[in-house]
Amino acid sequence: MFQFWFEFASMYSYVAALRVEPECARAGVTVAYKPFLLGPIFAEQLGIKDSPFNVQPVRGRYMWRDLERLCEKYALPWRRPSVFPRNSVLAARVALAAGPAIGPVTRSIFSANFAEDLDISDPAVLRRSVQRAGGDPDRALALAQSPELKAQLRENTDEARRLGVFGAPNFVIGGELFFGQDRLEDAIAWAQRT
Repeated sequence: MFQFWFEFASMYSYVAALRVEPECARAGVTVAYKPFLLGPIFAEQLGIKDSPFNVQPVRGRYMWRDLERLCEKYALPWRRPSVFPRNSVLAARVALAAGPAIGPVTRSIFSANFAEDLDISDPAVLRRSVQRAGGDPDRALALAQSPELKAQLRENTDEARRLGVFGAPNFVIGGELFFGQDRLEDAIAWAQRT
């Protein structure tokens, strides 16, 4: 199974989210979307409660420029968020609640954050994102508050830890980890040969 592990606050996950489904479809590979929270992992592994790109300004400047180049390369809409990173907890739960519409809902939420500079912790923004993706916003937002969905997001984050995830995005095929949006093609090739 080809798993796409992503964090809605991650700009590189944005690039991967808009590319993963069409690339996998061309290769005949089915994608399983796995939202998780990177904040707790950064806190444990790095001892920080912020993005490493904010903690290390030189790295951060490079990252923003890199994102501009990547979005130009792949013809993706891009607008630097006025707040970074944004709280992604509710967005991740809404994606999990989307069921079969998780792919379009995921892309819509990412676009709200990184193409429209909208606050993805705002239920109204998430409502519009789900609706725009053809999902049921009332159902998704109600389920996102349920104990089951909260537990599922915690379980996803715990599973990411067990897999050795240290950033986002990641592609996992049979326990083999591919880190970074630039490893998408390698991950697809691995999935095709296994």
